[in-house]
Amino acid sequence: MPNDDVQDPAEIARMAEQRGFDCLLFPEHTHIPASCETPFPLGGELPHYFRRGYDPFVSVAAAVGATERILLGTGICVLTQRDPIITAKEVATLDRLSGGRFLFGVGAGWNLEEMRNHGTDPSKRFAIMRERIEAMKAIWTQEEASYSGRHVDFERIWCWPKPVQQPHPPVLVGGNGPRVLDRVLAYGDEWSPNPMPLEELAERMAELRRRTEELGRPPIPVTVLGAAADPALVEQLAALGVARVIFWLPSTSRDEVERAFEDYAAIVQRPGLAEPTLSGP
Repeated sequence: MPNDDVQDPAEIARMAEQRGFDCLLFPEHTHIPASCETPFPLGGELPHYFRRGYDPFVSVAAAVGATERILLGTGICVLTQRDPIITAKEVATLDRLSGGRFLFGVGAGWNLEEMRNHGTDPSKRFAIMRERIEAMKAIWTQEEASYSGRHVDFERIWCWPKPVQQPHPPVLVGGNGPRVLDRVLAYGDEWSPNPMPLEELAERMAELRRRTEELGRPPIPVTVLGAAADPALVEQLAALGVARVIFWLPSTSRDEVERAFEDYAAIVQRPGLAEPTLSGP
């Protein structure tokens, strides 16, 4: 979560690309309500840097101009707090400016007060997210786009640019909830869970494969978001068939970012780690 305590997004992106990482994703919180009523999902007190993170789309824009190869995107964009027409334009613009390197990680959010400040009813957030993604896909793929839903409605609009990636940048659906695979199959291109016990992850990946085959769809990749920096764990995730492992970079100081990069690079460069699982921070 880049902020003014660490390297700027362009420098972080150059560091990641120089070390051979696959991708760099930026998380999102527009703000943190001072009441802090909603418990932090990872337990304990909410880290202070969650209040201070840069905007992810502006961060990606800075990173685009500083890199050539590395994939860039959101991990995750809280789409329930964003206008879908504006966000569709931002994603398509960044995909074009990057030459087709954008990854669109999305989620419904966990901070209920934050959502309410954006006028979003938390009880409807999953339905809102679905309609906003479907509407954005219409904008990306139709010359004259229309969408009609309960939460999103527009008729015959022109909205450019269109993305480089066809039909659109990959949509990585975040979440670990009981119905997350329903959402992945409904409108996602990848599943991006937070860490969970390996046995549970294996069971859910098997369910995803089975349901994908039943629908006649190609395999859906899995990106684990926020994995521990443990070489044995990374190898176990690779053995399960996880396509990409994402590590958290520290958000507290420039020196800690440097150290984390070196630690993560040592993990993914270990002999015997399958090449398709090589992944980035």
